[in-house]
Amino acid sequence: MNTELFIARRLFRDRENRHHLSGKIIHIALAGIVLGMTVMLLAVAIVTGFKKEIRDKVIGFGSHIQVVNFDSNLSFETTPVSSVQPFFPLLELIGNIESWNRFATKPGIIKTEEDIQGVVLKGVDSTFNWKFLRENLTQGHIPALKGERSAEVLVSENLCSLLALKLNDPLYMFFVNENERMPRIRQFRICGIYRTNLQEFDNLFVWGDIRQVQHINGWDSDMVSGFEINIRDFEELEETTRQVRETVTSYHTEPGSVLRALNIRQKYPQIFDWLSVIDMNVWVILVLMVMVAGFNMISALLVLILERSRMIGTLKALGSPNSSIRKIFLYLSGFLVIRGLIWGNLLGITLLLIQKYLQPVSLDPSSYYMEYVPVHLSWVRIFLLNVGTLTLTLLMLILPGYFVSRISPGKTLQFD
Repeated sequence: MNTELFIARRLFRDRENRHHLSGKIIHIALAGIVLGMTVMLLAVAIVTGFKKEIRDKVIGFGSHIQVVNFDSNLSFETTPVSSVQPFFPLLELIGNIESWNRFATKPGIIKTEEDIQGVVLKGVDSTFNWKFLRENLTQGHIPALKGERSAEVLVSENLCSLLALKLNDPLYMFFVNENERMPRIRQFRICGIYRTNLQEFDNLFVWGDIRQVQHINGWDSDMVSGFEINIRDFEELEETTRQVRETVTSYHTEPGSVLRALNIRQKYPQIFDWLSVIDMNVWVILVLMVMVAGFNMISALLVLILERSRMIGTLKALGSPNSSIRKIFLYLSGFLVIRGLIWGNLLGITLLLIQKYLQPVSLDPSSYYMEYVPVHLSWVRIFLLNVGTLTLTLLMLILPGYFVSRISPGKTLQFD
């Protein structure tokens, strides 16, 4: 039988403690743990949700990995490659790859009677996954890419506002090709309007048929800007990029035969570096909250030891060593911390679920790139957060527990 655990349980369940000074101190300490746990849950869930939302939006515009001509730079004016490649069957052997599609881009200018705006026409084929844009569609429908070359395009709500355009309006775009004196003019029709609130991309991309880009550039029907690859697990992005690079890299010397793989982190490093900096804010909050919880429990532990000095003296007189008595108070502290964590989890998860499904807290999209506070619940993170808080708090209580050794049984029992 674990005697220390038995005594700690009796002390934890003793209702008379509520009327002692230690009862009030414990309530204050528990309130600190509940508040700290709630704040930590909110911080982790909101920051990870914010990062996930921004990351998913950037990936929606550029996929996880792009395979392009080695001679291409980060410009949207690309060097074409053949759409028929020998490595296609090999991509299916890479387990993390979910899907891939062909794409082509062409910079151009939208001109209306009063305004002009530089954009990029991004053409895709019928294999493209429209899930991201369909989720952010506010009006109209996705361009129909089957059959003849389609003149339908998808334009952002922000672009329509800037250029005074609306659904089903004609869209005139001007394109300049190398070695051509006059720009090429194309008329499209706005079949759908989308809004992602990521203005840098919303103001840039117009989505349409890949055959339009091929025709504007004077390419053959089997020429494209490259290939977009979507993966299942973002955490394995670098490893998957390495596998794709090894698969598609060609060592032929013919012009246009060498390809390279570029992932979304490499294409937009400034965005992902910014998202990485946000993690530092979370760590600061976690450290501060754990310290607050730890110091609150230290105060409660010291008060408990002082109020139970007669019990400590009696146990020492009966031959209990200091280490055994310290275990009693560590067990008791552990029970109290667990109670605080349970209430903190209930409060924090309840608030997160309310925000996730009811979205009562809204944001300014022009500043935060989204209309409401995002929440991402990860049960693994919640479990690790609880285990880490409990462990660190108990470690902080080990040193104050040595105060037990300073209590003399003779002094505590001489007036009994």
